Amino acid sequence: MDHCSACVVRNSAICSALDMDEIALLGKMGRHHKLVAGQTLMWEGEDSLLVANIIDGVLKLSTSLADGREQIVGVVYPSDFIGRPFGARTQHNVTALTDAHICSFSSSDFDRFARAHPELEHKLLERTLAELDRTRRWLLLLGRMTASEKLAHFLLDMSARLVKQDCRAAGPADAFDLPFGRQQIADILGLTIETVSRRLNDFKAQGLIEVPSRRRIEILNRAGLESITDAV
Repeated sequence: MDHCSACVVRNSAICSALDMDEIALLGKMGRHHKLVAGQTLMWEGEDSLLVANIIDGVLKLSTSLADGREQIVGVVYPSDFIGRPFGARTQHNVTALTDAHICSFSSSDFDRFARAHPELEHKLLERTLAELDRTRRWLLLLGRMTASEKLAHFLLDMSARLVKQDCRAAGPADAFDLPFGRQQIADILGLTIETVSRRLNDFKAQGLIEVPSRRRIEILNRAGLESITDAV
């Protein structure tokens, strides 16, 4: 319970659906783990043995193509929930992009607990529907947007998700470090690394962003970036 009372994502994770007594019960089932960047937590196709809340850090969801290439299909952030409750197999590889801190639960224990607590099941349903909405938006991004629209959307999404957890910032961050290299950004957006670099340079020349280092992004003109995505 000490971990739960001090948890910085308690009010935004799925646990927020529970009262303090229920959180205490769930907390007894949880185990805290630290992951290092590059460490894989779950493997595609393996038995679904655990689920977890992300407390800190950024992880990627990926799948392996027939020719051995990796396709990133999603990114998860603090307060997100990973794993497949009520499922037999893990659908994606889950790998830490940065050093990360998670609170994990045995899938079987979590499934039993969720069935006994309808509020938690309802929260899981809300998260599932929100993820479905994000997937539909992602299909639009990949299928219909230009390179500039894709990258502007991506940067705005990063700024909304990569907020400082220590101060529990409510709004988007205007300066943040990307957890990806440019090649990974290109893979996520279905672009080439050269196109990503050119579009970043274009945004910089237009005064929309500053790029102090390879991964540091500073948004100087949020309305300008939003106007690019509003064209869709």
